[in-house]
Amino acid sequence: MAEDKDNTLLNDVKNYLDKTWDDSLGDKKLTGIIQRGMAAISGKIGECNFYEETQERALLFDYVMYVRVGETPQFWQNYKNEIISLQIERKVDAYAADQ
Repeated sequence: MAEDKDNTLLNDVKNYLDKTWDDSLGDKKLTGIIQRGMAAISGKIGECNFYEETQERALLFDYVMYVRVGETPQFWQNYKNEIISLQIERKVDAYAADQ
């Protein structure tokens, strides 16, 4: 099941990047970028859902795009406000759940 979700996510990222050709080595590279991006984004904002249409999914897609062009630091700078917003949202949700 998880493999199906990961393959769907890979195909969605490829579509987002307008990568329309088949390239198994390229897919392997993209899969690695996606996995590292998921870990990095989750590490900053907490639990994330990358498999449905969420803000964190949109962040992941943009992260992959930036990594592919060698601009990872610029991603973190450009999306800092959105990441902070998601961090605050997670903290508020956790606080509300505790009450």
